[in-house]
Amino acid sequence: MTDAPTEAAAKHLEVIARETGINARSVAATAKLLAEGGTVPFISRYRKEQTGSLDEVQITTIRDRMLQLAELDSRRSAILKSLEERSLLTPELKKKVEGAATMTSLEDIFAPFRPKRQTRATKAKERGLEPLADWIFENQNSDPAEEAAKFVDAEKEVPTADDALAGARDIIAERVADDAALRGRARQRYEEESTVSSKVMYGKEEDAEAAKFRDYFEWSEPFKNIPSHRMLAIRRGEKEGFLLMRVEVPLERVTGLAMSDWVSGSGKAGDQVRMAVEDGCKRLLMPSMETEMRLLGKKRADETAIQVFAENLRELLLASPLGEKRLLAIDPGFRTGCKTVVLDRSGKLLHHTVIHPTAGSNTQLYEAAVELTTLIKKFDIEAIAIGNGTASRETEAFVKKLKLPSSIVVVMVNESGASIYSASEVAREEFPNHDVTVRGAVSIGRRLMDPLAELVKIDPKSIGVGQYQHDVDQRALKASLDDTVISSVNAVGVELNTASKQLLSYVSGLNSSLAENIVAFRNENGAFTSRADLKRVPRLGDKAFEQAAGFLRVRGGAHPLDSSAVHPERYPLVERMASDLGCKVGELIGNEAFHKKIDLQKYVEGDVGLPTLRDILSELGKPGRDPRAKFELFEFAAGVEKPADLSPGMKLPGIVTNVTAFGAFVDVGVHQDGLVHVSQLSDQFVRDASEVVKVGQKVNVTVVEVDLKRNRIALSMKSKPEMENRRSAPGDRDDRRGGGGGQRFQRDSRPQQGGGGGGNDWFSQAMNQAKKK
Repeated sequence: MTDAPTEAAAKHLEVIARETGINARSVAATAKLLAEGGTVPFISRYRKEQTGSLDEVQITTIRDRMLQLAELDSRRSAILKSLEERSLLTPELKKKVEGAATMTSLEDIFAPFRPKRQTRATKAKERGLEPLADWIFENQNSDPAEEAAKFVDAEKEVPTADDALAGARDIIAERVADDAALRGRARQRYEEESTVSSKVMYGKEEDAEAAKFRDYFEWSEPFKNIPSHRMLAIRRGEKEGFLLMRVEVPLERVTGLAMSDWVSGSGKAGDQVRMAVEDGCKRLLMPSMETEMRLLGKKRADETAIQVFAENLRELLLASPLGEKRLLAIDPGFRTGCKTVVLDRSGKLLHHTVIHPTAGSNTQLYEAAVELTTLIKKFDIEAIAIGNGTASRETEAFVKKLKLPSSIVVVMVNESGASIYSASEVAREEFPNHDVTVRGAVSIGRRLMDPLAELVKIDPKSIGVGQYQHDVDQRALKASLDDTVISSVNAVGVELNTASKQLLSYVSGLNSSLAENIVAFRNENGAFTSRADLKRVPRLGDKAFEQAAGFLRVRGGAHPLDSSAVHPERYPLVERMASDLGCKVGELIGNEAFHKKIDLQKYVEGDVGLPTLRDILSELGKPGRDPRAKFELFEFAAGVEKPADLSPGMKLPGIVTNVTAFGAFVDVGVHQDGLVHVSQLSDQFVRDASEVVKVGQKVNVTVVEVDLKRNRIALSMKSKPEMENRRSAPGDRDDRRGGGGGQRFQRDSRPQQGGGGGGNDWFSQAMNQAKKK
């Protein structure tokens, strides 16, 4: 876009400003920056003066609406061309087409002129019955019998006057159904009054696969109220052949809209028009409206589901990082053992092995304890990550029994998507000489160190958050998730000398090709010593540098600000501040006494205003600060390892793993997430679960119901949930399994840990052996 936008672009800007309530000047400036190649994170962070400090959501809204309006213009041009080529474009019609503000209204205007396949109306026109239809409509107080007789023609397949009248009615019926004004009113009535209903498909009532849709075998509710998850569930049931879905309003509610416009006489001709109107509404308009409502319902459901998915993904990506630690990661298992890896503080694989702490004989338990303790001592391990899949609680209990120093944290890590990563091209490239089990364990460890850096290597749809992700518009889903990842990556910032090419590819201004070039340059020339070195990377031009530099960090770089979020274009400004204070830039960083002496108003000039200056001052206070929350250790309740260990009334700690419109799923450490229905999230009324909880949030829940047959767990976060047979959590009660609430390491013949007593010779021997090593 040039400094002087085209007439069409100017209209688009006016529309967006009016729809969003954003200042027109801000909309225009944002559109210009976007057209010049600016990214949403860059514009939001470094161009606040131009946009009026718009945030990422507002900038994204402007970007997306500009694209939608461009698509509308493209369709408008195609329609005008079609009408002109067929000599149908009148000045009045052209004005209507050019004035259409939405795609729906544009298509309504085009409907009567759209080239059609053979319909009853087109066939009637081919038989020469259109003049009769015109006569009937214009003479509704008359008797059409005599006029209809004039059109009887056996050669034209009009053997009788009744056949002529039937053909004329077909023509009028199609005109009714194509009437733009009527379609607009009918659409509004459907949106406000229609009912969504679903029934089981005939003969599928007892089908085992259909059982998951049993709630919808006989279901109905207002279209305007149906929540996203229910619409998607019904549509999936229909797609799989188990349900039949309808979106309907009573016939008279639609015909009532048309009669006053189309029926103007009380004669027999008027009766013909009345019949045509009813036929046009029932046979043509209502099925069309139902199709539109199905599409609209799907679109709304998709938008909600995609928004939920994006919000969940953001919380997961921005989860608290443990940070750089020497780490031991375990991918638990029973029969095949636990794949165990050792990673250095940068996430580099140092060692891998397999231990058997959850199955087998005392000898295997002894050997596992020796090997694990030896590795911890040899590599000076600072933290242990355990995947939360099969055998996770048993593995966690085994590790905690080793009585490790309190400085070594043991953390259960959500391993969703780790198996996807381990079999991916990315993993094969990183670890060409190791199998999927090693790669999976490495991923578990790395995502504890830095969830964001590791999760960007996985397709977001494989991470396990969201609802019905395979049923929604895949293009829209990908666009939204990509925006979320980009926003998250740039909000945190990326260390240039350690970041993977996958992480770098999400940095503002970069792509997969430039990210690969950066890594290749780093491998060939050694670590970057400054942000300015980026300009030496092949194909990384000035625009890419402008967009990316502020989000890339060079720890210990040549310039003191290279590790901060201050953009290189503002280095001279900060150097001037330091000079005015009589100090060096490095001395200015973190020195609050100096900061208090800075008069920001003094540095307002050109394109630098107070918003940018405040950001710079904030960054000087805590350069390169990670915006993510500080890591907090979490532990599940001891002695609760499987659904059978649960009973109503138990109060347990948990972690939110997924948030949907209808509730939140919470991991309480039993390998099966429980559902806190939206009605159980708070003592106050809650419309949407995201109002109360976020993915990764630590919560306290009460077990309401446990259905072992269907493997379902119902939980509550209310202060006084209603249930029967209340029972407190282990530790608050007399543990009838013995050991005063101790943990069991035994399944079948496996040894057991109690609150004391024997049976632990293998453990004592292992500890002694490990100390010798």
